[in-house]
Amino acid sequence: MGRFIQEISNTVSPPGKRGKSRKNPHIKPAPRAGIYGVFFSIFCLVLCNGLTISNAQAQAQAQAQAQAQAQEQSFDTWLKSFRAEANAAGIRNDVLDLAFANISPQPRVYELLDNQPEFARGIWDYLDSAVSETRVANGREKFRTHRAQLDAIGKAYGVDPQVITAIWGLETAYGAVMGGFDTIRVLASLAHKGRRKSFAKQQLIGALNILQNGYATRENLQGSWAGAMGHTQFIPTTYLSHAVDHDGDGRRDIWNNLSDVFASTANYLAASGYRYNGPAAVEVVLPDGFDYTLTNSREKALVEWAASGIAAAGSAPLIGNYDPNLRGKIIVPAGANGPAFMVFDNFEAILKYNRATSYALAVSLLSQKIKGNGGTVIQKWPRDDKPLSRTQRKQLQALLRDKGFNPGPVDGIIGRGTRKALRQWQASVGLAADGYASLSVLQRLLGS
Repeated sequence: MGRFIQEISNTVSPPGKRGKSRKNPHIKPAPRAGIYGVFFSIFCLVLCNGLTISNAQAQAQAQAQAQAQAQEQSFDTWLKSFRAEANAAGIRNDVLDLAFANISPQPRVYELLDNQPEFARGIWDYLDSAVSETRVANGREKFRTHRAQLDAIGKAYGVDPQVITAIWGLETAYGAVMGGFDTIRVLASLAHKGRRKSFAKQQLIGALNILQNGYATRENLQGSWAGAMGHTQFIPTTYLSHAVDHDGDGRRDIWNNLSDVFASTANYLAASGYRYNGPAAVEVVLPDGFDYTLTNSREKALVEWAASGIAAAGSAPLIGNYDPNLRGKIIVPAGANGPAFMVFDNFEAILKYNRATSYALAVSLLSQKIKGNGGTVIQKWPRDDKPLSRTQRKQLQALLRDKGFNPGPVDGIIGRGTRKALRQWQASVGLAADGYASLSVLQRLLGS
């Protein structure tokens, strides 16, 4: 196109010979004709650029459409393969047809997957919301309203009724917000793409079994973006293994029947090792010079911890309030600069409901407040500290790996492997080996 414009601009009719146009590099055009040539050249350049931009835009749109089409084809291909797997697992075709009618991926779940509030915010911000005055007040009201039922179910299953109420409050704000996502659709999306495909596929098979066995209708299967359902947000496999028909009406209804909801929640906690009237978490004060490598993993009898200088926060004594032989471990959810807690088997049972330490701590604190006995954190949280973004968490893991400390996969998930590697590095540079991934630790890693 550039050569085409150049040739046109060189083909100018000399004065008095406008009927003929010819290209002659030896003839210098008159000034007037030269100006026309320049204007014409500019016009052609603008036209050319406009065509180029239009072509680029068209190509970009075509590419985007092709990618979208490829994505749809990829999901359709995956769905066809999954249907065969579901058939092999005993799911009938009519159930699959009902479940997957007009189904498509749900893009929103991929955004939410890496931004769960238990993991994406500082624990102090999470607890401010989870154990807010409103949630506490509503929890006390709900507990009073359903106390007879909650007490009976709690005794029958060996689970504190306030803990059942606290989980209800944290999961759905006591039934007010149960989620509006299509469970089948979100699980199919997560099984098709993402970092938890195997888990999501297992849950999708579970949801299809719920449909096939008539435990719920297709319309019932609504819940969170992660596939959890009902008042206390059971995932499908948990529903199949632990949901209870407490009132004997022939249905395990965790969507509408509070009797079934409370009994199912208590049954799951009991199966996870929860024991009635035992502590889950107790705030403690650590002595000067405490060895932070002992946190999160070393379990000791309460009397042993007390002998090492650990005391209960506040005025209540540690020994005397609890069984001295009760075994627990120390956690520091915000590192050495934040509060410390001694956690016990009931805490571990709550973690099986949700693996986030912040969640289990919230259940413990909220249940105490509903009961009217404690639940306020005395020591200060390091509120000036900023939680790491997923990109920063990956950067921290990569830096640990490059320095010879194995964090496991560089995936932005601060799990046991990352905390172990972080403790090892902290100890090697003379820091408190608390395994807490903070912005200041990342900055120190970058500078070392």
